[in-house]
Amino acid sequence: MTTPVDVDTVRDRLGPLRYPDFRWLVTGTATSGLGNAIAPVALAFAVLDLGGSASDLGLVVAAYALAEVVTILFGGVLGDRVPRQLMMEWSATACAASQGVLAVLLLGGWATLPAIGLIGVATGCLGALSSPSANAMTRLTVPRDVLGSAVAVRSLLQTGAAVVGYCVGGVLVAATGSGWAIAVDAATFVVAALFFSRLRVPHTRPDAGSTGFLGDLGEGLREVLRHTWLWLLIGQALLYHLCYGGAQSVLGPIVVGDGFGRSAWGLALGTLMAGFVAGGLLCLRWRPRHGLYVGTAMLSLTAAFPVAMALSDHLLPILVGAFLHGLGLQVFSVQWDVSIQQNIREEMLSRVYSFDMVGSFVARPLGLVLTGPVAGLVGYQDWLLLVGLVMAASSFGALLSTDVRRLQRS
Repeated sequence: MTTPVDVDTVRDRLGPLRYPDFRWLVTGTATSGLGNAIAPVALAFAVLDLGGSASDLGLVVAAYALAEVVTILFGGVLGDRVPRQLMMEWSATACAASQGVLAVLLLGGWATLPAIGLIGVATGCLGALSSPSANAMTRLTVPRDVLGSAVAVRSLLQTGAAVVGYCVGGVLVAATGSGWAIAVDAATFVVAALFFSRLRVPHTRPDAGSTGFLGDLGEGLREVLRHTWLWLLIGQALLYHLCYGGAQSVLGPIVVGDGFGRSAWGLALGTLMAGFVAGGLLCLRWRPRHGLYVGTAMLSLTAAFPVAMALSDHLLPILVGAFLHGLGLQVFSVQWDVSIQQNIREEMLSRVYSFDMVGSFVARPLGLVLTGPVAGLVGYQDWLLLVGLVMAASSFGALLSTDVRRLQRS
């Protein structure tokens, strides 16, 4: 005996995925996320294969990160002025070109450390132009009543793609070398640009009445400072990335790659992203009233990964630490994104996201540059333990704020 299909029940199960623009958005971001997960694995070993040291790797990654920071604020202003869909489409196209050039240099044996650094700067700038627009786009593709689910679904699909990307990146580098891995990254940007070109969303920010770049930027900064929870957790993220960026991008490939093999580092990053997937699945079902408080508490789990790399002589504890790191960070990220989407005005959203990204990542280049020399001076183990301590303490410190504890999810 068959049961009649309840249309409303089917729609509830599909959630935000029943909206075409949201499907194009998440498919595009997941595709580019796949390539972006392959790229850091390939880049790290490309530098090491050219005879680069931990300090050289830190400088190359720092150049990429610094370019992002410098460009993001400009991208935030543009994202509130011009159609966000166009920002995403053309940024992905340009990134495909720059990564394609890098792939050719690596495959042809013409790559040098300065060339890798310069192309990294170009790719960082081009990608950063669209980052605020991409984050602000979710609210334009779904009704407000499914926004929380849309944030969780988008994050889940992106991190699911990254799980595959990190694992594939390790295998590709081990089997074919860094050049082909970067070529795959370039191809994913092309595919993502095609998906973004299918978006049909309104542009809600008229050009009339604009106060210029600095004026628009000042409006965004004032909006950030209006919300204590917002600027406080941006500051916490600054400290997190100052310490952790180098632990993962510089020390991780050396400590885990040298100790257990290059594919093991790809597996560790894949396991970290598996923790992200688990956190995303959890957020689909669990919607705490004080979501930002819960997310900030879960953020303390990120300390497990650097501590495990410091203390373990076996791969399994490192994989467990990576999983816990991803789980805690994903729960926080979803609750953080929902808090911003629900509490910030539409015409300010790209600029607020740009300040979020700049505040979070402005210290990351410094951390990347200093990690190699400082860790070499004090010892890799001691530095990784200190990083874990800072990450846990900063998360618990943010919980002392009543604004973080009391902010409610609508």
